[in-house]
Amino acid sequence: MSASRWAHRLEQTWDGARLRRAGSRMPVDLRIEPYIGHGSDQGVVVRGRVLDDPIPTEAVQGEGVGAAVRRTVQRFLTDDLPGVPLRVTVAGTTVETVTDADGYFRVCLEPAPGQLTAPWTSGTVELADEYRGVTEPKSTPFEVLVPGHDATFGIISDVDDTILETGVQRVGQMIRRTLTGSALTRTPFPGAAELYGDLAAGANPVFYVSSSPWNLHSFLVAFIRHRAFPMGPVLLCDLFGTASGREQKPVRIQEVLDLHPRLRFVLIGDSGEKDPEIYATVARANPGRILAIYIREVRLDPGDGRVEEVSGTWTEDVPFVLAADTDAVRRHAVAVGLL
Repeated sequence: MSASRWAHRLEQTWDGARLRRAGSRMPVDLRIEPYIGHGSDQGVVVRGRVLDDPIPTEAVQGEGVGAAVRRTVQRFLTDDLPGVPLRVTVAGTTVETVTDADGYFRVCLEPAPGQLTAPWTSGTVELADEYRGVTEPKSTPFEVLVPGHDATFGIISDVDDTILETGVQRVGQMIRRTLTGSALTRTPFPGAAELYGDLAAGANPVFYVSSSPWNLHSFLVAFIRHRAFPMGPVLLCDLFGTASGREQKPVRIQEVLDLHPRLRFVLIGDSGEKDPEIYATVARANPGRILAIYIREVRLDPGDGRVEEVSGTWTEDVPFVLAADTDAVRRHAVAVGLL
């Protein structure tokens, strides 16, 4: 049995036992965790999760490794709440939904034209009905990114080994960094925050799309804020869960393209996993929508040929750049007029 199938079966067993223990008891720490949404005149997409867990602690300067490990473990050992009735409201438009088997929800809203405000519109998600004895609304606010008409293009960026030094190809190092690090101690690549700020230019929206698990959403938002990257939706993945949380990376990128049809995009990723192949597929499926593809070189074996297999057959009228570092991306972006 593969490691992923083993982990999936283990999680299913854990979730089954947890749900049998929980039965119909009243949740002690029911909390609604909406993620940053995004939208335009084409509609608004909002995701989130409902859990029966205390709010994780925030990282503080000088804390020990033990505190960071406990916080990370808490993010993964969640008590997900299925079947929770919710009411989501954005710009005067409301929809109702229920959480799936893993506690996730995803809704699409269609506010009236002109009701969304750029660059951010506020929304709320609340309990729509009684749930296991909980009757109070439990209203939680969230923000929706709305690109303004002064935006000239958008940026879609990977996270691990693109803005955040993770070492995905070194599994032990990746696990150690994830467990023991915090939003205050994890390291961005030199110059990356400044590059993204210049590309955003105060108006161009940034979307972070990663295969990292949704459990790390609050950590990544805190990292982006602490390291002064432009804030934007952080679209992640439930590695072993159900449809609402497990949309694959190309699907989430296409969602961004479809919801913001007037914008063209710059795609930024790394060579450690599948970004070159994914971005090439996206560019070919959306002619005229991609301005440039930047791939940060992070491979342990740069001679493995994986990126070159894509770039060597690249015939599209889109720059496909394998960059050694942030400065190389900046130089090319300046040369083609993106900066």
